[in-house]
Amino acid sequence: MSDAILVVNAGSSSLKCRLYASPSSAADDLTLVYRTAISGIGTDSVAQLRAVTAAGETLANQSLGQTDHAAAFGLLLDWFAQQADGLQLSAVGHRVVHGGGVFAKPVQISDEVLSVLETFIPLAPLHQPHNLKPIQMLRNSQPQLPQVACFDTAFHHSQPAVAYSFALPRAYQAQGLRRYGFHGLSYEYIVQRLPSLAGGLPTRLVVAHLGNGASMTAIHEGQSIATTMSFTALDGLMMGTRSGSIDPGILLHLLAQGMTPAALSHLLYEESGLLGVSGLSNDMATLLASSEPAAAEAVALFVYRISRELGSLAAALGGLDALVFTAGIGEQAAAIRAAVCSQAAWLGVKLDAQANTAQQPRISLHDSPVSVWVVPTDEEKMIARHTWRVLHGQ
Repeated sequence: MSDAILVVNAGSSSLKCRLYASPSSAADDLTLVYRTAISGIGTDSVAQLRAVTAAGETLANQSLGQTDHAAAFGLLLDWFAQQADGLQLSAVGHRVVHGGGVFAKPVQISDEVLSVLETFIPLAPLHQPHNLKPIQMLRNSQPQLPQVACFDTAFHHSQPAVAYSFALPRAYQAQGLRRYGFHGLSYEYIVQRLPSLAGGLPTRLVVAHLGNGASMTAIHEGQSIATTMSFTALDGLMMGTRSGSIDPGILLHLLAQGMTPAALSHLLYEESGLLGVSGLSNDMATLLASSEPAAAEAVALFVYRISRELGSLAAALGGLDALVFTAGIGEQAAAIRAAVCSQAAWLGVKLDAQANTAQQPRISLHDSPVSVWVVPTDEEKMIARHTWRVLHGQ
């Protein structure tokens, strides 16, 4: 039987897995075999299991009733075990949102590592517990199976202190109150993928990861030097349902008016962003198709915030050589890309409107001082590569 690597991405209400056939010589040769996902976990809705081949052929599409993360992960493991594909699970790679100030690269999971990761739960209470649950289950049921943790925060460890520090008394930074940054696996994938498209990696690069969760990062010679998300994944850009940057005085005001911390958290994470401003939807395609004035206002604010952050990140880089759009909105919404590029003309961006509409990899004119690209991200493949390399000592 051939070895395979399972990639696990556990969210608050979903569990996504991919299985890759593992090569013997190079991490770049990993071959996707299956994509599986269970949605609606831990909610009032019916959970749904879907599994497809790499080619998109549906293998399973069934309702599971109401279920929790432990039961859902057990179902996925059973599904993989029932496939007559000649593959034997050799390792599991996990997306773990928070590595704190400790983990600057992927690491094989041990009891000690897991104990440290549990201490980061207060830093990411909405994500970290769900990330760790499958790890704990496998350590109980298959303790001999190697597992690797890959962190959303690790890519940003290269940032200088001036970029990650808050203007708070030093004692608070010692407690872990600093900018961490997220979406690092996506940014790392883009840094590895872009050179094959652009003929090399641009020295001064900004990547815009625009999805329901959105952030941007300034990358100098392949290293993160500044990013928009900070202590939590709530900061920075306006997102699907998250507010992004907001005056802390507003939060103090709402608390003083009697809002509870739990209600405030729900407001900022679940009721704000595109959904809050539009009053209609957090889905960009829905807003772009709407004739409602509030929908247009939400889109305009989204673009404005991106443009403001782009200027800030270009300043951190001392100029700009290239801009990359990635993730759901970045890859699919040509109108958003066009609007951002129009507002970035002062930086030297010249959009090729035809290439943008046609979803070409390069969407800037060839005489544009700043090249602009659309590069689909693949965080799961990045995790699979990391897992292979850790297990092979690379």
